[in-house]
Amino acid sequence: MFQSILLDSTSGTLKEWFQNLWNDTGFVVDYSRFEGYSLGIWGCLIMLVVACFLVYLAVVKKFEPMLLVGIAFGAFLINIPGAYDALMAGPANGQPGGLFWYLYKGVEWVIFPPLIFLGIGAMTDFGPLIANPKSLLLGAAAQVGIFLALLIALLIGFTPQEAGAIGIIGGADGPTAIYVTSRLAPNLMGPIAIAAYSYMALVPVIQPPIMKLLTTDKERKIRMEQLRPVSKKEKIMFPIIVTGIVGIVLPSALPLLGMLMLGNLFKESGVVPRLVKTASNELINIVTILLGVVVGTKAFAPYFLTLKTLKILFLGVFACGVLLGKLMCKLSRGKINPLIGAAGVSAVPMAARVVQDVGRQYDPENYLLMHAMGPNVAGVIGSAIAAGVLLAIL
Repeated sequence: MFQSILLDSTSGTLKEWFQNLWNDTGFVVDYSRFEGYSLGIWGCLIMLVVACFLVYLAVVKKFEPMLLVGIAFGAFLINIPGAYDALMAGPANGQPGGLFWYLYKGVEWVIFPPLIFLGIGAMTDFGPLIANPKSLLLGAAAQVGIFLALLIALLIGFTPQEAGAIGIIGGADGPTAIYVTSRLAPNLMGPIAIAAYSYMALVPVIQPPIMKLLTTDKERKIRMEQLRPVSKKEKIMFPIIVTGIVGIVLPSALPLLGMLMLGNLFKESGVVPRLVKTASNELINIVTILLGVVVGTKAFAPYFLTLKTLKILFLGVFACGVLLGKLMCKLSRGKINPLIGAAGVSAVPMAARVVQDVGRQYDPENYLLMHAMGPNVAGVIGSAIAAGVLLAIL
């Protein structure tokens, strides 16, 4: 019977089979359906090169490899000619959608970022912040960059919602940037996510020159007093009190901040080691894999290769923590090393380690790491609160 079908010239079955196979390849993709896009297949080839470069940064340069490897490969997958419909098409005509159409619901329905924060909370020690509450101001100061970037974005033509999503990049917090963007400007997810994680990865490159520019040699050598011991009771009460206060004042911040504090309460309670292990290892690792790949798929050439993308990459570099650190140094009559202000961005613990490294360049016996961890974890809280403010306003 099979032979008769192949030999039946009137049926055209063999020709149709080959035609269907050809139509399913990436050689005949119609890019004209993407409004405003004119690069055709060449744009996808450019993005394939960009994706390979991101893999290089993650693997060779060790720039945020935990997420950047997934983002890079997601961008590679989605830009293979013809792959978009297979991966991202929604359900239609009784047929299921593409794999990443379903996985992206974890971002679209803002599930993944709060789960990441749960894991971060389970790994974070708020002791340095509790011991030195003034470091909260340094964490808050770094978030000024968020609103500075927002204002500039408004001035150059972005909508208020887009400007809010772009501004959050200034906090150097990838999950928060993804969370806010998914709510305010999902069309900008690709460039904002890549800009946010690129900025986080480049903190060791961007911050030291700024720190050295804004401080003197004498200020960089300041040795700070040892932090007081923090009791277990204080550590347990901290996440409960912070969640209660922020929850009343700014409920919009609770999805991120509440999960951050829940993870920290697991850790500090000392009675749920299995939950701490799961949140800080298995759970956060699984979500990180899914989040990275699905965010990478938003870097599809017709949506990514635009003038907006270049503007977004430029606007993600504003942060102001060192300036407040310098002011606090003056007010404390030289008792606070202004370098710790640079740790106010949310890249934990990378920003604190950068402060430690820069400080030891000028005084090898000066240990600023624990002092810098206060502003660093304050920056995580500050970015979550800033996200809540943006969502409440916009």
